[in-house]
Amino acid sequence: MAANYDALGSQTRGSPYGSGDPYYNESSGYITPARPPKKTISKWVKFGIPVAVVVIVGAVLGGVLGSRSSKNASANSAAAASAAATSAISAKNDIGRFATATDSQYLVPIYPMTTNTAAFTTPTFVSTTNTNLAWPQDPFQPSNPSPTQVRSDRPRLIAPAYMWDSLPTLIQNDPYLSGWNDTIFSNATQYMALPPVAYFLDGGNGILDPAREIKQRVKAFSYAYRLTNDTKWLDRTYVELQNAAGNLTGGWGPNDSTKWNPTHFLDTAELTAAYAIAYDWLYDAWTLPQRSSIMTTMITYGLNLGVTAYSNNDPAAYGWWNTNTEGNWNCVCNNGLTMGALSILGDDTTGIAAQLLALTIPNALQNCALAPSSDGTWSETANYWYFGTTAHAEMASSLLTATGSTYDLLSVNSDFQLTGQYHMYVSGPGSLFNYGDCGPNKYSTTANSMMFYGQQYDMPQYQLFQRDQFDAAEPWSMFWYNPAVTGAFWDGLALDHFFDNSTDQWASMRSSWTDENALYVAVKAGTLQGHQTHNDLDCGDFVVDALGVRWFGELGSGDYNSIGYFSNDSQISERWMYYRKMTEGQNTILVNQSNQNVAAAPTVRHDTSATVQGSSTVMNVPGDSSAYFVADLSSAYFDVTSFSRGVHLINGRKQVLIQDEINASASIMWRAHTNATVVISSDGFTATLKIGSATTTVQLLNPPSGAVFTTLEPVRFATDPIPPQPDQPNDGVTVLVISLPAGSYTLEVLINPQWPGMSSSSYTTPASVPLSQWSLTSPSS
Repeated sequence: MAANYDALGSQTRGSPYGSGDPYYNESSGYITPARPPKKTISKWVKFGIPVAVVVIVGAVLGGVLGSRSSKNASANSAAAASAAATSAISAKNDIGRFATATDSQYLVPIYPMTTNTAAFTTPTFVSTTNTNLAWPQDPFQPSNPSPTQVRSDRPRLIAPAYMWDSLPTLIQNDPYLSGWNDTIFSNATQYMALPPVAYFLDGGNGILDPAREIKQRVKAFSYAYRLTNDTKWLDRTYVELQNAAGNLTGGWGPNDSTKWNPTHFLDTAELTAAYAIAYDWLYDAWTLPQRSSIMTTMITYGLNLGVTAYSNNDPAAYGWWNTNTEGNWNCVCNNGLTMGALSILGDDTTGIAAQLLALTIPNALQNCALAPSSDGTWSETANYWYFGTTAHAEMASSLLTATGSTYDLLSVNSDFQLTGQYHMYVSGPGSLFNYGDCGPNKYSTTANSMMFYGQQYDMPQYQLFQRDQFDAAEPWSMFWYNPAVTGAFWDGLALDHFFDNSTDQWASMRSSWTDENALYVAVKAGTLQGHQTHNDLDCGDFVVDALGVRWFGELGSGDYNSIGYFSNDSQISERWMYYRKMTEGQNTILVNQSNQNVAAAPTVRHDTSATVQGSSTVMNVPGDSSAYFVADLSSAYFDVTSFSRGVHLINGRKQVLIQDEINASASIMWRAHTNATVVISSDGFTATLKIGSATTTVQLLNPPSGAVFTTLEPVRFATDPIPPQPDQPNDGVTVLVISLPAGSYTLEVLINPQWPGMSSSSYTTPASVPLSQWSLTSPSS
């Protein structure tokens, strides 16, 4: 429910990435942001061809079919194959950007609704040597790579010189690169007009926000300089670096070695990465005194502190590599130190660069690389996936381009390649399934690791998915994106996926990948510990999107500065006293008005009709298409003999049945949080929800005696333990509730989005079927 991805035009912003809210602790508690009057093109996302895409697709059809015919007729001809590849890429480029706009409410791409599928074909990296359409091969191919043996030319981090040489031509020929390039320059121009980033020490996040904003600016300024040779960008970069070094009037932070706040080492790492990018990308443009100043600052406030952290000489700073490991902290910290070390190898006379590389690479292999579980789910939350994978991809890419190898950072965890799939399925038309701590995305953090993983893991669908997203337009995309990618990510992609690792256990089910009004349901079980203290007590939690809005959703992050918020994940942790983190604040069953058992060990079963979307953006769901997820959550409660929750998509994925079977020795409360206005029928069996012009009805089928819908405010009960600090308000949120005394019950709740053009007779009332007997065809009408 947090306004993670609100309308871009709704407030003044310091960043094109995310909601613009500068601090996590200001999350608003909204499931659905205030609905704008219409969908618009984001002012930060510039589309190459926002015109009649349907007409263009039709015009290209003959060329694509012709190239296929030619290829089939001359299968053994290298020349014909090359021509076919060029034709396929050209046909894709003629269409331009697949998405025609960005939904200003949720910032998801809007695709044209067309059954003309000429270019919307199987995801593929077309093999071609045509450097007008694809990257040439990196000439740096060491036979025996070593972390301390770097390429001789600059830059060496992420974007070597051969890529810069090729980029102008590729920008001219590829609509995505062209559009992103325009946006990067637009952003850089806006940053140029701003004063240098001010120092601000936030009690919970240190100086992380300023650090990441500096990194964001340095990337944009450095990019702009390398493409224009205009020294205004070089000069502005140096001002930003001098500012963060405390060399401008007024200083910047403490005047000692802790200037970059190493006790919150994320800050130190991100500033080190920023300096590394500036040092490396602008290497030949700096004067020798400038270069020396940048390196000295990076060593003094960054790399030296990394060695100290690793040596255990600073107990306040070492946790990220020793105790807080398989998550974003380890990735971000090791990446910053690695990029810094790589950038100065050969110039560093202290030996610290080589010393750190001997520490960061093995440690990242043992920790950062293990953050995705066996099903690809990130260990913390869907939002922390952004932080962790951005850093992991930066580190792997920097090592690869600088030294010729990733040193198993991409392969030591054989399941890491699945984390891009996790990101795709955790993304719904109403934003992420944002369970646990999820707030606005932060400055230099995007989902563009998908570009890097797509290329490295030969997963073209990852690049195709990400390239239409609002955060794609930034420098990393310009070098991680393969312009020879063709097809549509949704072609052949299953509508459902189940993530079965016992730590995760969640389901993603939908009716379309390309319709912003589609039905999307996600539901989770999983353990309640082992998530880097970023989870909620939320077994059974769910979200529902339909008709372009999120009907039931999450409250998101609490106040990170709250006392005890990150204390631990034990049963008596102060974290579980805050409304947004306690079971009370989730969309699940509450028993005895008490929190769930942190030792929960749910079991799940599920099935799907395995419906896949074809190449068309118009998804006509078969009437028998369905999916369901059933979780035994008995172990998650203290006063429960048995409890199972099932979620079933029925009636051709037009309706959702949520069924709970529970036997409890204490009071029971079914709870779901919504931004809708809620009207309860006189008998209490139907709740009508409205958001804007959209309507969904929620029916209580076969209600047990005394079961009716009521509503509550999203606040703690007066009898709840008082947290160390007051809860944040959850304005605009209503809790839909069913309350019952102790006993044995079956609760059947049917969610009916009121689809345009669908008659009341087309809705089904499913038969009452025990969860143990659920199948793809049962329950049915």
